[in-house]
Amino acid sequence: MPILEIQNLTHTYGIGTPFQRSAVEDISFTVEEGEFLGVIGHTGSGKSTLIQHLNGLLRPTSGRILLEGRDIWAEPKKIRSVRFQVGLVFQYPEYQLFEETVYKDIAFGPRNQGKTGEALDQAVREAARLVGIRDDQLEKSPFELSGGQKRRVALAGVLAMEPKVLVLDEPTAGLDPAGRENLMANIRDYHRNKGATVLLVSHSMDEVAQNVDRILVLKSAHVLMSGTPAEVFARSEELLSAGLDVPQVTRVAMALRKRGLEINPAVYTVEALEQQLLPLWKGGNPPC
Repeated sequence: MPILEIQNLTHTYGIGTPFQRSAVEDISFTVEEGEFLGVIGHTGSGKSTLIQHLNGLLRPTSGRILLEGRDIWAEPKKIRSVRFQVGLVFQYPEYQLFEETVYKDIAFGPRNQGKTGEALDQAVREAARLVGIRDDQLEKSPFELSGGQKRRVALAGVLAMEPKVLVLDEPTAGLDPAGRENLMANIRDYHRNKGATVLLVSHSMDEVAQNVDRILVLKSAHVLMSGTPAEVFARSEELLSAGLDVPQVTRVAMALRKRGLEINPAVYTVEALEQQLLPLWKGGNPPC
């Protein structure tokens, strides 16, 4: 059974007004337990609206969200418990930091779950360790930290609640290349070590290609395509025509193919492109 199942989800803003529009319309897909799913789409495609339904921040106009087979809105008074199980990290989450110390900020979520004493302390310190926050930083003000460190504190605050599903909205936005890679390494480690289910929303095709098991592509409030990175980036021309980007390596492969080289344009990693090029250098033909 999938851990999440989205059934015919529609969310319409401004119903009955001249500004009525559906941000997502009749969307259906599933997320398997332990899966690392990427969600991509240009601005206005419905990504942010979609993910806010996954933990009940928005209520569907029609359709259902099932968490482990149960409609999250079956008992509206219990929607708060869903938000502990599906942790959502918004874009620029460091703007939501507010406590006096890093420790207190990370502890806010698990404390609201009812954790106290040793259980609370363990949750805070384990989450901090997962994202690379040192013990000596826990008593500092979060506002004394760098932008990347603040981002880690905000992420740790969600991880400390031990959600069954972690949803990340552009987690590396605004970070420098080193900061982006460090944070993604933390997320990969968390996914691998905990066997967690992770949904990553990102505008970076390289970031998505290098990390996820499967990609969901949104366009104009609908699902345009879904598949493994290889399956999705094999349709690069369709992605580009939809106003989306493709990984830099895929662009290189497409350019080489247009120049007459027998290169599979669906490659999306440096290693895969290398395997395509090696036979050419040896006088053979690369697999296509």
